[in-house]
Amino acid sequence: PSSMGLPALALLLAVGLLHTQASPSARSFQLDYEHNCFRKDGVPFRYISGSIHYARVPRPAWRDRLLKMHMSGLSAVQVYVPWNYHETLPGVYDFTGNRDVEAFLDLTAELGLLVILRPGPYICAEWEMGGLPAWLLWKPDIILRSSDPAYLAAVDSWLHVLLPKIKPRLYQHGGNIISVQVENEYGSYYACDSGYLRHLLGAFRALLGSEVLLFTTDSTRAEELRCGTLQGLYATIDFGPGSNVTEAFGAQRRVEPKGPLVNSEYYTGWLDYWGEAHASTSAAWVAQGLEDMLQLGASINMQSPFLQLTSLPWPGADYKDQYKPVTTSYDYDAPLSEAGDPTEKLFAIRTVISKFQPLPAGPMPPATPKYAYGWVALRKYADLLDVLDVLCPAGPIQSQFPLTFEALKQAHGFVVYHTQLPRDVPDPATLGAPPHSICDRGYVMLRKEYQGTLERDRQTTLHVTGRAGDALDMLLENMGRISFGTNTSDFKGLLGNLSLDSSPLSNWLIYPLAIDTAVQQGWPHTALPKSSSGGRVGPAFYTGTFETPGIAWDTFVKFPGWSKGLLWINGFNLGRYWTRRGPQQTLFVPGSVLHVGRPNNITVLELEGAPPTPLLLFLDRPLFNRTLGHSTTATE
Repeated sequence: PSSMGLPALALLLAVGLLHTQASPSARSFQLDYEHNCFRKDGVPFRYISGSIHYARVPRPAWRDRLLKMHMSGLSAVQVYVPWNYHETLPGVYDFTGNRDVEAFLDLTAELGLLVILRPGPYICAEWEMGGLPAWLLWKPDIILRSSDPAYLAAVDSWLHVLLPKIKPRLYQHGGNIISVQVENEYGSYYACDSGYLRHLLGAFRALLGSEVLLFTTDSTRAEELRCGTLQGLYATIDFGPGSNVTEAFGAQRRVEPKGPLVNSEYYTGWLDYWGEAHASTSAAWVAQGLEDMLQLGASINMQSPFLQLTSLPWPGADYKDQYKPVTTSYDYDAPLSEAGDPTEKLFAIRTVISKFQPLPAGPMPPATPKYAYGWVALRKYADLLDVLDVLCPAGPIQSQFPLTFEALKQAHGFVVYHTQLPRDVPDPATLGAPPHSICDRGYVMLRKEYQGTLERDRQTTLHVTGRAGDALDMLLENMGRISFGTNTSDFKGLLGNLSLDSSPLSNWLIYPLAIDTAVQQGWPHTALPKSSSGGRVGPAFYTGTFETPGIAWDTFVKFPGWSKGLLWINGFNLGRYWTRRGPQQTLFVPGSVLHVGRPNNITVLELEGAPPTPLLLFLDRPLFNRTLGHSTTATE
């Protein structure tokens, strides 16, 4: 204490006198079953928290977003750790740059925020495969999220890497992590394996110690609470606005008769699927539900992330009667927009919080400045099939029948399957695949000419004509592994044989493509120009550059007349656009990826068809066209 300023020391002593039962040096965060609350250092406590995904926010923006959350009156943030973001291959770990979770946690502590940590191993979060690494599927019969020894061995080795980084940051050890969630909504998963939850409880206790508060989160449905809870893990629930708050907490009380009321995921917005209307939830509705819960003394985490930027290849998908991939933008109609701008909803939430606890002094940091850089002309660089030597430097794999992404040990992105027509086909023949075997979209080229697209749970046949020996290529795209639903073993690629009028095609050359790696390393801007065909349809790369007028501000890019594809700027993958299907019409470009004083390199991979004049439009605001149906085209 000698180095501590006198006012701080006086305050510490005053606190000590007020709470003689809690020695000020003993930091603790515990459950009080007698008074139905949390106790922080012996004093009754409740948190008001918001979710933030460090993996979806560019690192230069971490501080801005956390500061805005702090200024909103939140006392805590809830943080997911996506396993597959850090253990990219078995035993290969990445905690650098945007993946430096320790730096992110240190920043939360510096800004005075407490942390509720959700290290999984499964997190859902509308993230590819719910955070589970795709390489688990290299063992095709693995049973994910269960006591399967192969799965548990992978989980244990990951927890032994991650949790020792967490332990010194626990509240009891002088850090700011007050609680740790085990698994996530496990009750909604078919396995209902209590042995698995017991195994996790043992591992978390062994690696984090006996004092840390461990909890689970499930919906209010009795069946889910039965499968998702375990003695020794405090059971919390999740529900959104419009729920009867007393009734919802009644469900928690049936599994936890005593202790604090906790809503671990209060949904302040909802996610978008490609081809469906943009989701929105009214500010008044969200604020009213929040107030009702705070009146009951509950602790709450607001789930709509307070800001998101997704970088491919990470958006997941749901399975609700059919495969439903989630959009790139994770804006979710959130209190802080994707660009980090405070919204009407944020101020409504802040007003409610101010009725229950004092807000931090000072103004809310302003919206980040945006710039409309205007129109940028692109030119076609090459058809994808003409640059396989660059995208697959190791050359193709020969196989009698198609292999899955998992068999090829390719997690994300694209694979080209190449074969030849076995016979003359003078009359249109049906090129098709068995149900559920195109995972997730297949772009078909015959003699290098684009024929059309086959799609999971939608169109699965095309008609073709040609001659024996004609090249047949299918570019297969992974649109994101299922992150929530019955079965997360979501294999990718061509899972069955492609056939011509029911006779299976064979003798494949399979090219796993490393497009992201090539573009990150500067291709195609650093490569020699190619003389490309003038054709506008089918998978092809387009390039262009633009300069910033001495500032690198956030911006939004629109794709007028483009169909579907991916965008990179300066080698940074900014995600998927799908103008034809919507609802998302723009991609967010954080200013931190732009250069000042030298050209910014744009690379677009258009998969279906570019406009006659390939232009991009940079705007200072996003567009979500709420009305785009599957059959319409974008007119925005």
